[in-house]
Amino acid sequence: MALPRAILFDLDDTLIRAYAQPEEAWRRLLGQFAAPLAAHDAPAVERVRVAVMDEARSLWSDRAAAAKWRLDIPGARRLSTRRALTRLGYADDSLAERIADAFTDMRRQEYRLYPDAHATVDALRTAGVKLALVTNGASATQRGKIERFELGHRFDHIQIEGEFGQGKPELAVYRHALAKLGCDAEDAWMVGDNYEWEVVAPQKLGMCGIWYDPFDSGVPDHADARPTRVIKRLAELVE
Repeated sequence: MALPRAILFDLDDTLIRAYAQPEEAWRRLLGQFAAPLAAHDAPAVERVRVAVMDEARSLWSDRAAAAKWRLDIPGARRLSTRRALTRLGYADDSLAERIADAFTDMRRQEYRLYPDAHATVDALRTAGVKLALVTNGASATQRGKIERFELGHRFDHIQIEGEFGQGKPELAVYRHALAKLGCDAEDAWMVGDNYEWEVVAPQKLGMCGIWYDPFDSGVPDHADARPTRVIKRLAELVE
């Protein structure tokens, strides 16, 4: 597959590992709070994890709420954790907030650049491909990641939801990034791990949707659109 004129990259869980595999992360974190939760065995911890993740899914499934809370991920975690613990009969809101904030801190400490991210992006630049980094989230949070992992100078355009005023999957997001790169949709790829944001929405504009699936999750059963290509390593883009 020949390289395009331009590529739009997602950031979280595409170039850096940030929020992937939440089940495992929540199990580890909640295990540290087993005593205050009075969760004295694995099934009890699991009951809390399921409740927390159910509340998180409910929050993020509301598109309007998601657009608001993407700009305050720690706040969203506090809200969903508080709702979950209330549902389970815990009366101490401060415990929910301590758990949520500890999870946020743990995730932040565990951010990792994917090992082939720099080399892949640099190879694409060398090949003459115009590059944009298009990410949802708050400006300070995302700028911090970009600086921490030395990504800023590698892109011709950086577009952050909290600065632009809209986030994926709004079509205006992709149109604006393409305009900044001076490229038509038909000559561009979108690369990322979120099926709706990096496959379905870009394809509506005529872009190629390249789905990054490092954990071999497989195309969702409910998916109407099919990815132009599936990759499990970023380096596949230049191989």
